[in-house]
Amino acid sequence: MTIRVLLVDDHPVVREGIRGMLGAEADLEIVGDAASGPEAVAQTAALDPDVVLMDLRMPGGDGVAATERIRAERPDCHVLVLTTYDTDTDILRAVEAGATGYLLKDTPRAQLAEAVRAAARGETVLAASVTGRLVAGMRRRPETPALSPREVEVLRLAADGRTNAEIGRALHISATTVKTHLMRAYDKLGVADRTAAVSQALRRGLLPGA
Repeated sequence: MTIRVLLVDDHPVVREGIRGMLGAEADLEIVGDAASGPEAVAQTAALDPDVVLMDLRMPGGDGVAATERIRAERPDCHVLVLTTYDTDTDILRAVEAGATGYLLKDTPRAQLAEAVRAAARGETVLAASVTGRLVAGMRRRPETPALSPREVEVLRLAADGRTNAEIGRALHISATTVKTHLMRAYDKLGVADRTAAVSQALRRGLLPGA
């Protein structure tokens, strides 16, 4: 199966560099590019990509706002942030907008290609430094929900980027049961997807040692 990818970055040289990096992968097809958030939204509607590689700070329009619109209008399309910035604010805004993952532009080619494949499957993809920032910045809130021990185990493995099937094998439960635990965790955390659940759990200190 070929994964259709849209590149979004305001620098033409960066777009061409990424196109060259991913173009060598037989299962990845670059279907187009955009130089701003609004253009990314329009191109997503026109080209129907599976994954949007999204920069965050662009003069022509914010990548976070574009991510939120794309996820609202085309929930089957996954947004993978690829940026220079790894500040806490940028990371949290992107994840809360619905980004499936967050990588930095120094990510090696093989890792970037694998991240696109994982994003296409709907899996959480976070750079190590990003995960570290989420963990370092996590704060318990008075309204912190009580996750069950099993829900914590499932979210901990999800934070490692494992699929439902892989989590099930690790915990000796079915993939369907894994999905049930995830859905319960989503409800308790007030989120709608795996990436946001992992982010919230880390921020609230619910995954000690993650």
